[in-house]
Amino acid sequence: MAAIEFAHFDEQIAETLLGSATAAGGLSTFLDFRHTEFTAGRLVAEMDTRDELLTPFGNLHGGCLSAMVDHCLGVVFYPVISAGSWVATTEFKVNLLRPVSGGVCIAVTEIVALGKRSGVARIDITNDDVAVCAAQGTVTIVSPRAGGQ
Repeated sequence: MAAIEFAHFDEQIAETLLGSATAAGGLSTFLDFRHTEFTAGRLVAEMDTRDELLTPFGNLHGGCLSAMVDHCLGVVFYPVISAGSWVATTEFKVNLLRPVSGGVCIAVTEIVALGKRSGVARIDITNDDVAVCAAQGTVTIVSPRAGGQ
């Protein structure tokens, strides 16, 4: 697939987000997401498999991978949208491919389409270099209102 050319890329926003995956608190802090690479249209994030995240069958709960997808889907767009805009997840589709019972999950997120009001990204998650999740999602891009309202 050909790389997308972005009309706007704010490197400072990417740098800030690179080191602040858990700064917002909530689920991303609890799951301990770590951003390890952030470039225009691409985000790489990690999450450790921990005992308290396992099901009674010893596998990482699928909701943890879904949360990682949703997190990455939203974050990847911020450096390439207009300043002051924000994104809201509209939908995403997750295919859980294999169970995860330990190690580190690595999500590679790439923007595949970007318009004025929406964007689409693909998120592939691996564990020990094996594909465990394939996802795609859409976000709505909300621009700041005129007059700040």
